[in-house]
Amino acid sequence: MKSTILYTATLSCFFLFACNKLLDVKPNSFSSGNNYYNTEEQILRAVNGCYGTLQSLYTSDFWAMTEMRADNTNYQYDESDRGAQQREEIDEFLITPSNNYINSVWAQLYYNIQQTNVIISRIDNVKFKSDATKAQYLSEAKFLRGFYYFHLVRLFGSVPLKIKEVTGPEDAATAKKATVDEIYSQIIADATDAANNLPSSFTGANKGRATKGAALTLLGEVYLTRKDYPKAVSTLQEVTKLNYILMQEYGDYFDPAKKSSNTEAVFEVQYNSGLETESSNFIFMFGPRNGKKDLTGFNGNLGGNNIPTPSIVNAYEPNDKRKAASISMYDSPTNASFAESIAFGGKIPFIKKFYHPPYALDGRANENWPVYRYAQVLLMLAEAINESGTGDPYPYLNLVRQRAGLDGVGGLSQPALRDTIFHETRVELAFEDNRWYQLLRTGKAISVMTQHGIDEKKRLTRLSPASYNIKDYQLLYPLPERECRLNGFDQNEGW
Repeated sequence: MKSTILYTATLSCFFLFACNKLLDVKPNSFSSGNNYYNTEEQILRAVNGCYGTLQSLYTSDFWAMTEMRADNTNYQYDESDRGAQQREEIDEFLITPSNNYINSVWAQLYYNIQQTNVIISRIDNVKFKSDATKAQYLSEAKFLRGFYYFHLVRLFGSVPLKIKEVTGPEDAATAKKATVDEIYSQIIADATDAANNLPSSFTGANKGRATKGAALTLLGEVYLTRKDYPKAVSTLQEVTKLNYILMQEYGDYFDPAKKSSNTEAVFEVQYNSGLETESSNFIFMFGPRNGKKDLTGFNGNLGGNNIPTPSIVNAYEPNDKRKAASISMYDSPTNASFAESIAFGGKIPFIKKFYHPPYALDGRANENWPVYRYAQVLLMLAEAINESGTGDPYPYLNLVRQRAGLDGVGGLSQPALRDTIFHETRVELAFEDNRWYQLLRTGKAISVMTQHGIDEKKRLTRLSPASYNIKDYQLLYPLPERECRLNGFDQNEGW
């Protein structure tokens, strides 16, 4: 969606974690009363604003919980700056329920849910010129709400399920944790309604809004996660009928100059470096700390986060084009000061997917964030077909491999094909906030991360014996300690 319509809304409510409530509202400083949400135009501005807070999620520390938590990335250790130690603890499985970054992501997700709930709760009181327009706005809000709850249930398990607007403390007082099944039922209902009412595509200034394809992909991933493979197959097959096409070259997908011709994007978080509040900043977060001047032209330090591990660097098959498009190596004499981060002949790897210089302004980049790509649809479909034991998964898998410059595969046993799809998904979607979810979905989180911890401890002397000692209970994050203390929630088992 073009920036001219993304962030013009004055949103009705926002979350405050008050002294004794899960959800509370500030009473007088926002458009929460009857003076707003009375017209079609006001609903449109509110829906547009929901996309703005989606952007805020992906420029937060959400990536630390979904990518750096897994074996694809770690962080550049800086002895001179220990301010982000709690973020590093996410990587090493050393967190506590008081972790500030986990609390912030929790707050952002519920903040975003509240915005969708305001629209869903109030839209029936607004007169629309077209029933189709009303259904579209309602479905966009439902898609986003289901999407946020899908993140919450995978990260935290049982969480409060709020599907109506929180208008005051009396509403927040009723908050309680729903079961995982109840949450998934709501996600499926929201995604199904959205898929039934959203258009297949948008054009012009509306490009980037949630579409039928986005809703079906969300629904398909939910079914895959729930191991309802027949429904995953039938749902994802519907996406293949919607005219998505893989970009000819893998790296083209991530090139900001090719946004308008991107035929592979099913759903993206839209960014625009032309406006400060709408720009992305991924290279500034993920680049080597000591490489800012060389890589961006500006003085100072980059974030040194989400640094590719030797595990992912070495995971690519020979001649896989995706490696050069995904990872670059920073070579500088100053790397010697970060000996604990160097693994490749004095070079520090960083994510090239989100690096497209030059940059006109410090801290402002132009890359969109890929939430759902057609390549992911094809790989999920291949996985679901293989697990269901019916159909032919090879055409979908081999489309992805052939774009990467690799030969197709065929004739494998079900377990061997499962491993092949698992590997293919890892390298295809590397650094896109999918790896932790993949490990959870496939039941490989403990085995993969245990071995990863063994390898990292051999390589990095700074790691303590307690690092990467992953236990079953750590497959879920702890609920923020403050939420349990103030609202009486039971903490997740083991925490």
